[in-house]
Formats: sequence, C-alpha cells, structure tokens
Amino acid sequence: MLVTSALISGICLGSMYGLIALGFHVTYVVSSTVNFSQGSAVMLGAVLGYTFATRVGLPLPLALAASLLVCAAFGLLIERLLVRPFASRGSNAWLMATVAGGIVLDNAVLFTFGKEPRSFPPMLSTSPIQIFGAGVYPLQLIIPLVGLGVATTLALFLRRTRIGKSLLAVVQNPDAARLMGIDVKAAIAASFAVSTALAGLAGLLIAPLFSVHSDMGTLFGLKAFAVAILGGIGSAPGVMMAGLLYGVSEALITALFGSSYTQIVMFTAVIGALALMPQGLLGRAAIKKV
Repeated sequence: MLVTSALISGICLGSMYGLIALGFHVTYVVSSTVNFSQGSAVMLGAVLGYTFATRVGLPLPLALAASLLVCAAFGLLIERLLVRPFASRGSNAWLMATVAGGIVLDNAVLFTFGKEPRSFPPMLSTSPIQIFGAGVYPLQLIIPLVGLGVATTLALFLRRTRIGKSLLAVVQNPDAARLMGIDVKAAIAASFAVSTALAGLAGLLIAPLFSVHSDMGTLFGLKAFAVAILGGIGSAPGVMMAGLLYGVSEALITALFGSSYTQIVMFTAVIGALALMPQGLLGRAAIKKV
C-alpha cells in the first residue's frame, strides 16, 4: 500500500515537473535560450488562481483562464526586458537576468500576498478514490493525463504543422527564417509566453494538493530544469519521460528511506545519469560544422 501510494504520488509530481520542463523545452528549441524564472511562474499561477477565485470572486474556470493569461503576459515581459536585449548582442547575460527577474517576482508577491501559506479552492472532489488499497485524490489522476496530453500535442505541433516547423526554423537559421517571412521576434516572444503559461498551469494543478505561498516554485523550478536536461531538452517526449522517472523515483525514496535522503540521492543520480548520457534520454548530439 505504501509503495502504491508513492507510485501514484510520484506520477502526479513527475507530470508536474514535466509540464514545467516543457517550458524550458519550448524556449530552447525556438531561441536556444531558457527562462530561469520558470519556478516563479509556477508560484505566480497558483497565487493568481487563489487571488482571482477567493478574493476577486471569479468562478473557478474563469479564474484559472485569467491566471494563465497573466502568466503568458509575464513570459512576454521576461523575453522583452530580460532576454532580447542581451541575446540580440550575443551576450549570455540573460541567464542571470532571468534568475534576477524570478527573485524580483518572488519578493513582490511576498510583500503583496504575504508569507502565510493559503489553501487553494478544490477543483475536483476531495473524497479519495481507493486504488489497490491506496487513497488517491481525483486530481492526482488528472495531472498525468494533462501532462502527457500537453507533451504529445506540443511534439506534434512542432514537428507536423507549418507554424511549428516555422518556429523550429527560427533557431536553426534566424536570417533565413526572416527572409522566408517569419517574424523571428514574435516567434521567440510566443515561445516565452507558452513557456510561462505551462509553468502557471503546473502551479494551478498542484496548488490544491499543496499550500499556496510566495516561494513555492523555487525548488520545483530547479527540479524541472534538471528534468529538462535529463530528458534531452530538445525532445518533448524525453522531457516528459524524465519528469515521470524523476517524480516516481523521488516519491519511492521518500517513502522507503525518508525525506532526509531524497534530494541527496536524486541529484546524485541526475549527475550520474548525465555523466553516462550527456545528451539526455532522448536528446541528440549537436552537429558542428567545421
């Protein structure tokens, strides 16, 4: 029963890690940059959902939609102010700029929302379902379906549609893409909007199972980046697969050995896995022309 409960919790958490990591994947395949404020976007989605639903009084579906729109707008702001000015000059300073942007957002929420954890309004029934003797909340079954659905849709969109192929062309050769009529700046901005919306979605899905507070996204963002690298950041299926493996492994270690060993074992395992597979589970080695 303990192992069953850990497996279900691990799949749920792993799907959430995968959703956040897909945000890293989207910006990387379009612009070769990533947004290190993804963890803050997770927190922003949860805080906005709570605020719109409980303080503003919006119906929950409308509150969720409004939260995702604001998260997407946050992504546009990050790209325009913290990534584009540096990337356009060939500087890697956007790395630190996005980290700083996340810290600024975390502290802004701390001062306005407060530091006390809040309970998110329930999305589905709060009565657990018995599966192999373990009590499972319905939301824990929905999150993996959402994660796998988003990963599949994203992979098909990027590889099978004209717009998706246009987005991929931006990172391969921006000048050629521009000559073909593709708005390179708009494509990169859109990737950041999608990225932060995915992080916000993860925050909204996980919020009813945890408490909502200003620093809830920090560790989630760090783990999600590890998942993105482990899965092969250029592969959406690889990223989601790595998220599930990470979540299940983390839950099993916590259940069997205690939470004191979880982070030590997991990040040591990540280092070992990357030493053996530098390109990740489904990543491809970069081809260099000489």
